[in-house]
Parts: sequence; structure tokens; C-alpha cells
Amino acid sequence: MNFLLRVVALATVLLGSGCASLSHAQRDRAEAIAVQARSAQVDCQRADRCAQDSPLRALAGRAFSESTDTQPRHYATLLDEGEGALVARLNLMRSATRSIDLQTYIFDKDDSARLVIDELLAAARRGVKVRVLIDQLSAISDLQILGALSGAHQNFQLRVYNPTFGKARLNYFDYAGSVLCCFRRFNQRMHNKLLVIDDAIGVVGGRNYQDDYYDWDREYNFRDRDVLIAGPEARAMAANFDAFWRAPRSVPAERLNDVGRTLLNEGVPTLPPAQFRRPERVERVSEEANDQGFITRSFVDTALPVASVRYVADLPRKHRRERADAPLAGQHVTEPQLDSLIAGAQKEVILQTPYLVLSKPAQALFRDLRKRPEPPRIVVSSNSLAATDNPIVYALSYKYKRRNMRELGFNIFEYKPFPLDAPVDYRNLLPDPIAGTGSEASGRSSLIGGSAAGSNAGGNDAPPAPQVDSEPVRRVNPRLGSAYENGRARRRAAGSEVETRLLRTETRPSFLGSKAVNKPLPVTRKGARMGLHAKSLVVDRRIGVVGTHNFDPRSENYNTEGAVIIDDPVFAEQLAQSILRDTHPQNAWTVAPRTKPPVLSGLNYSVGKASEALPILDFWPWRYATDYEFQPGPDCPQPLPRQSPEFHTCYVAVGDFPEVNVGPKWLLVRMLTAFGAGLVPIL
Repeated sequence: MNFLLRVVALATVLLGSGCASLSHAQRDRAEAIAVQARSAQVDCQRADRCAQDSPLRALAGRAFSESTDTQPRHYATLLDEGEGALVARLNLMRSATRSIDLQTYIFDKDDSARLVIDELLAAARRGVKVRVLIDQLSAISDLQILGALSGAHQNFQLRVYNPTFGKARLNYFDYAGSVLCCFRRFNQRMHNKLLVIDDAIGVVGGRNYQDDYYDWDREYNFRDRDVLIAGPEARAMAANFDAFWRAPRSVPAERLNDVGRTLLNEGVPTLPPAQFRRPERVERVSEEANDQGFITRSFVDTALPVASVRYVADLPRKHRRERADAPLAGQHVTEPQLDSLIAGAQKEVILQTPYLVLSKPAQALFRDLRKRPEPPRIVVSSNSLAATDNPIVYALSYKYKRRNMRELGFNIFEYKPFPLDAPVDYRNLLPDPIAGTGSEASGRSSLIGGSAAGSNAGGNDAPPAPQVDSEPVRRVNPRLGSAYENGRARRRAAGSEVETRLLRTETRPSFLGSKAVNKPLPVTRKGARMGLHAKSLVVDRRIGVVGTHNFDPRSENYNTEGAVIIDDPVFAEQLAQSILRDTHPQNAWTVAPRTKPPVLSGLNYSVGKASEALPILDFWPWRYATDYEFQPGPDCPQPLPRQSPEFHTCYVAVGDFPEVNVGPKWLLVRMLTAFGAGLVPIL
């Protein structure tokens, strides 16, 4: 793009935004206002900063005491349930004695996010050094909140990564201008999610700080996963965070143009009072975070001693502009590590990703596996169109189902929007609490910290028996009990409903920021649905990976990512069962080839394959594969692989887009299927 066009684009942005850049002197003044307003009062004079006793923090101490220089010791806990993952985070923040480092892509101002903000400020006031690093694109954009946090306390620091045009809040002109003047830089996002306490214990995974990552949204929630690591590798997490914290693209909030202007005009605003939508739920998780017995049962008793732990993460240098012929060695860290694990698979690869869009190198990797005399089995858990938060991305994966199955050998399972056996508090997924009696009505799912390992791994369609804790108000597993069945029946009878507000998506590029293309499609039932957001990998039931990498071109080329790699067969098996649970018939549809028509089946396949390869217009309407629902019966006692000769006897086709009220958006899906191949690298 020529220089003149760039100048015009930048001028358009500045005129449209109505917010010219502050001078260096103005930024200094704004920063001084924030610094001078920061309280120096510390509420605790004890050496431990009045930290709460925590079995989790004690677990980290045990790991360090059992470690040697040559043999470090670690404990790992899977955080499968959303609300439980929030409880663990709160408990860890309250246990901090020296430092809290928090790094995330999305940070909202809803119930869960505000609860975390208040917890971080409380830690700062008792003397803990708190650093919060948020990506600019989908994190806090409220200038009053950002201004208030910038001047809150000397122990609290907030920085914003890669702020486009030096701003926290973007408008339409900013999005449009980014396409013209700085498209690549705008889309280079910090997608890492990391929480490190005292450089001793860390949490890594897919969850951001927003209600829908903790099963608290009334319309749409993510089935996600984190891993909690206690031991020396937390130091590597802290070092990676520090590299981002010191990067030139990490800008103190008070030095942003719009936040700085707020400080210059108004001084440091008062943090708006918390107005929780569900205060009773906030109180419940806060109490559980203080309950040592509950923390022990939920997260410590389920922790596994693991043999080998590595935290691998990209560094900010991944976003530096390099010459076209410059080698990328040293820039990309996470992707080569994951590729190496997959390439080394001997028997099986289990992959879970919300967005099944493969880059050309990824396709080549799986083709090489497929060419082996005995290729490893490839199981992929991903979203259906009804479950995904991003129908545009799904349209591209839909286009290549034939390639993914026939050429790459994938066994694909698409997550249902209303799974019957998810690690979730099902009361949170209904407009009103599920009717029930005893502990079943008051409890929550017991599936925390990886206890899904016992969730019927063999593939039997019948769910395991409920597990009930001894205390009356604790997590239980409602599963398919009568209370949930009653709620499910009410949802089916109530018709269609979908939230109208903008649902943020981690795959949104700059020019797709509108509500029209950036939210889930309407579905055929009422109630809060779920979509996959977990990013995990298991190789040969020996190596398990939990992280932020979506195994897609955007994660490879644009975003910085991080992941925990654990070489331990017990942990790998537990993670495998957690993923495979999401592929069970009560939770997912099986993708399989259609039954061949009696005539012209070869012609249909050939024309469809040729149409798929067209870069401009993919016109053929009859797809190679579709979704199937398992139909148990006397002759079909257990689910079958799609390669089984009896598959079509036990499974019934439910269509390409089951449970979706596609309506006029059918045209959008078809258009993106036809024209969207060029969008793959950024989507």
C-alpha cells in the first residue's frame, strides 16, 4: 500500500475517533496524576501479608520441598468445571504473600470479572505486588474503570498490550482504519492466559475473565479447561510474563490517549461500585474459596504428581516486523513444540479445538502421519455450528470436512449446544433453578480437578452414577437425573431464544467486529447453551497439553500463545478421558460420510471434490459428510466408530447444521464456504 493511502487512512481514523493523540508532555502529566493518587496505605504489617491459609498454596510448598536441582517435583490439577475454576483462582489470590501476575486476552466488567478485580485490589492493599496485563482488543475498555485502576494503589499496576492508535476504546473508524493502515499489527494479539502466584503456582488454559467462561452467562457459556501447576515450573511462567510486561507494546493504562485524557480532564475517577447481577452466586463462590476443606477435596485431593512439566510460550518478539527473507527461528515457540509432539505420535492423537481451521503446514503434518504403514488414530473434538461462538470460522471448517476425514484421517465429533453430561453446574444453564430435592437440588457438579477421568471412558452411552459429597451444599453430579430431565423438557417446549448482545470471540479480526457476524446463530431450544473453547492435546496417552493455542493459522501467525506440556501417562489418560467425554453421544454428534446414493455416487464425489478445490466459488450443495446421532438399542448397545460396517445401522443422519435456526444466515454460511478460503490465515 502506498504512503499516501496510509496517510489518508490514518487521517480518517483520527477524524472519526474524535481523540487526537496526547503529546509526550500530556502523557507524563496524566501518568503523574495517576501516580500521585495511588494510595500507599497497607492494611497488613505481617510478613506473609495476611495471606489466607490455602491447601493449594501449601501444595506448591510441598512440591518445592520435594524438588531437587536435577529432579523437580510438580503437582497438576485439571480445572474442567467453570465455576470451580473461578473458586480456585479466588483462593490462590487470597493466598498470595508476595506477588500476583495476571495475563489475559479478554477482561470484562461483569460479575466474575468484577469479583476478580476486587480480589486483586484487596491483595494490593494488604501488601502484595499485583501486575495485570490485558490485551487491548477485547479487554476492559471502560475509561472510568481504567482510570480508577490506574490510580488505585501503589501495589497495583495495569498495562494494556498492543493498544491500537494508543487507545483503550475503539470505534468503527478505528476498525476500518486498521484494515487500511496497519492490518497485521492490529491483528497481532496477546492470546496468552496466565495466573502466577508468588512464582510458585500457576494456572494456564483457555479461560478469560468473563462470565461465560465460568458458567455464569444466562445465554451462552464455554466448555473450557485450565491446568493448575504447583512447583518450580511456575518460575518459567513468571519469567514469560515478565517478558511481556517489559515489552514496548505493553503500555501503562494511564499513558493511553483516551485514559490519559480522562485523567487530565477529571482526575482519577472513583471505581464504580460493584453491581452484581447475581450477588448470591458471588457470595457462594467467595465462601467456597475460603473453605479449606472444600478446596482440599476439589483441587488438592485430585492433584496428580507428574513426572515432567514444561511451560512453553511465545514471546513478544513473535510480533516484531521481520524482513520477508528473515528466518523465523526464535520467534515462534509454542507452535513448533506442538507440531513436534504430533509428528512423534505412534498410535493416537486426541485433539480438542474450538475452531477446526488448518494451515497448510498443519495439513502437511497430518498427511505425513496418514502416509505411514500404520497411521495413528486421530480424534478431533470441535464445535458444531449450533455450538460455536463464531459461525464464520465454522463455515470454513465445514468446507473441508471431506479433506479432513478422507485425506487426513480425522475422526471428528461436533459438540452439541445442549450437552447432557458436561462438567458444569446445570442450574446455571437454566433461566430458573432446576427443581429437585435434597443435595441434588442444592449441589453443583462434582467434576472438578479432572475427576472426569472416571466418566465412562469406554464409550458406553449410559452415564455413570451420581456422586454426592457428604456436606449438604456442595457439588454433585446431576447428569441425567429427573431434575435435569424436567428442565430439559421445559427448554424444548419454550422455543428459540438467543442473546442479542455482542458476544466477544477470540477469533475476531479487525474487519469483522459487528454484531451481525460475530455471535452464535439462533438455535431451536431455549436456555443457556454451551460451546467448546478448550484447547488440549493428548499424544499416545503419554503426553498431555493444555493451553491457549487453537491449532489454527491465527494462533500460528498472529497471536502469541502458551501451553503446559506434561509428559506423564496418568495425567495424559485423565486429560484424554476429559476430552473423550466431550465426544460421547450425549454431548456430541459424530461426523461421518453420507450413505452413497444408488446411482452417480462416484460423479457426486468427484464434482464435490473439484468444487471444494475452487478458490472462488464452491457451488456443489451435496457434501461428502454430515452429522449423525447415535440411536442405542438391542443391536446397538454402544457407540461405534464411523468406519464400522454397522455404523449406519446404529446412527441416523441429523443434517449438516442440527439444532440451528439458520434462516437467512444460511446464505452467509454458504457464501463464506464459497468465498472464505482467503480468510483462513486470519480467522
